[in-house]
Amino acid sequence: MAAVKTRVLHLLAVFLFLVQLTHPALVPRIKNHPDLKPRASNIYIVHTNHQAKPSQFANLDQWYRSMVATHSPLTANTVDRILYTYDTVMHGFAIQLTVDEARRMSTTFGVTGLYKDRMFHLQTTRSPGFMGLNPHYGSWNETDFGDGVIIGIIDSGIWLESASFKDQGLGPVRPNWRGKCVDADDFNATLCNNKLVGAKVFSSSADAMSTTKRGRVLSPRDKSGHGTHVASTAAGTEVPDVGMYTFSQGTARGMAPKARIAMYKVCDDDGCWGADITAAVETAVKDGVDIISMSIGGPSIDPFYNDVIAVSTFGAERRGVFVTMGGGNYGPLPGVINVAPWMTTVGATTVDRVFPANLTLGNGVVLEGQSLYITKTNSSSMFQLVYSYCLTESANWTREKVEGKIMVCMDEGSSPDLYGFRLQKAGGAGIVVVENAEWSRDSSSACPFTLLGLTIGFESGERLRAYMASESNPVASFRFSSKTIIQENQASVVAGFSSRGPNPVVPELLKPDIVAPGVNILAAWSHDAPLDDGRRVDYNIVSGTSMATPHVAGIAALIKKKYPFWTPAMIRSALMTTAGTLDNKGHDILDNGAANISVMVATPLATGSGHIRPNLVLDPGLVYDAGERDYIDFMCTLNYTTQQLRLLAPSGLPVEELMSIELFIKEKNA
Repeated sequence: MAAVKTRVLHLLAVFLFLVQLTHPALVPRIKNHPDLKPRASNIYIVHTNHQAKPSQFANLDQWYRSMVATHSPLTANTVDRILYTYDTVMHGFAIQLTVDEARRMSTTFGVTGLYKDRMFHLQTTRSPGFMGLNPHYGSWNETDFGDGVIIGIIDSGIWLESASFKDQGLGPVRPNWRGKCVDADDFNATLCNNKLVGAKVFSSSADAMSTTKRGRVLSPRDKSGHGTHVASTAAGTEVPDVGMYTFSQGTARGMAPKARIAMYKVCDDDGCWGADITAAVETAVKDGVDIISMSIGGPSIDPFYNDVIAVSTFGAERRGVFVTMGGGNYGPLPGVINVAPWMTTVGATTVDRVFPANLTLGNGVVLEGQSLYITKTNSSSMFQLVYSYCLTESANWTREKVEGKIMVCMDEGSSPDLYGFRLQKAGGAGIVVVENAEWSRDSSSACPFTLLGLTIGFESGERLRAYMASESNPVASFRFSSKTIIQENQASVVAGFSSRGPNPVVPELLKPDIVAPGVNILAAWSHDAPLDDGRRVDYNIVSGTSMATPHVAGIAALIKKKYPFWTPAMIRSALMTTAGTLDNKGHDILDNGAANISVMVATPLATGSGHIRPNLVLDPGLVYDAGERDYIDFMCTLNYTTQQLRLLAPSGLPVEELMSIELFIKEKNA
């Protein structure tokens, strides 16, 4: 009798459960029950072998939905959980999964890999002339300024109203271009033109991982300024008489002024998620871009088959798209990023342009620095010098603490101009920012201070420290010229922040590949991205390997224009074999990260093959090619298995050939 009662209760429970599932008034209770709601913990990119699709599924989307439904039976709509599907640079989909779901998904038939998504981060009037580009002869003249080549920028969006993106003198985009601009509340796609030929946003992964309602408008509009700066550096239209305030006045041009731009927005102020980046690479290749420029990355020691950025860019390379990426701003210690052999990895150097400013100490010693402070001052009053750790103290500065004083920031941080703005509001007299010992032997960066302020290099900082330690009341005054000096200082010098090799994944493979201008680069800026003090500018001066990367993208566009059938490897070969190892004075390129050494010649771990020389790249004399099989052979030497190789080239090589490769690896290790 007890057994019968138990059976009845069990059937009743099942019946009530089915009622809850089907009764609309009760569905919300089930969906919100903590034990039944899918507890998504992260975004995963599910890499599939599309050739393994069972015949009962008409297409890959049906197969993917079946996989999701199998592992998430309580989810009402499996389609809503799939954020992206990929079928060009790789096969698979991105989805939010719990840890248990991810574990089960990884063992599903047809799933060859599972990548837990992670966040990546964003890493001119003078640089064309500094590199020898001239409108009347050389590479610009030979290629008609790169007219018609399409550069895909994967970044933070674009300020399409900038004069750098006007299309005067440009004809229609080529007929086989498949990209487009996408409307949004704050982005009118009809404003796109024959210069900006595509603008899309990819944020599904970022939205899914967000824990707050940030109120973001999902549009290609640039809210940080970074993407606008990068895009105009690569392919900005010629714009006369521009600068940042009184600095860097001149004609602004991108490296390929007539090339077209397609913007794929994947980043916001928080960073950029891998699934969004992969979707952007996928779409850019489908649209038909010739070049992809990504100033994005993060430290990684994962093998290439376990790095979704490496996998997706290998897919782009197999489709004939040249990919260039920043080497990172983690220098001068070893830490170069984006190191796969099919990527062109770029480091940053200075140009022969400075914004001079001087600090005169009470003992008469003059320390040279740089500043974008806009008021010309032959000599300010003397003010007391006070040490401060601005990164931690600036938010708490009070008038009693800083009034009438010069604060000496011993920790540069990432926002010297923000420290200056806070100091000005608190009544401070001026600011001196000492650049990090690892970053700068001599002052290399310039900041748009709103009060008396400058940056000095580490060596000058040591002299300042010694003076302050020897005086009971140390004082100093400022001198600003509000001018830009060119052609006088030694350049190129490798920036201290530029990441160095060796390659953390494959030490035998030299990275970075090449260096290009990346310090104090003037380019277009977004009006939705005010400076730290609230001012808005049309053009901004910024430093980083982010700025160096689009220089290479633009020069690659010139090569592509002259040699449209060259492979990405051939373009990279031309860039590297024509690179220079001497500066503008005919001396070896120096390393600005060697703060404790008076003179240090930069090594290949800092410069790669050398500094880009755009007037030589069109006639390299000899180019080296590499195709998919060459990269596969290379990765065989890394002892990758057949399954791991399939992650990188799922359909590029027949199964028999992959099996023979694995046999070779086994015999090699026997």
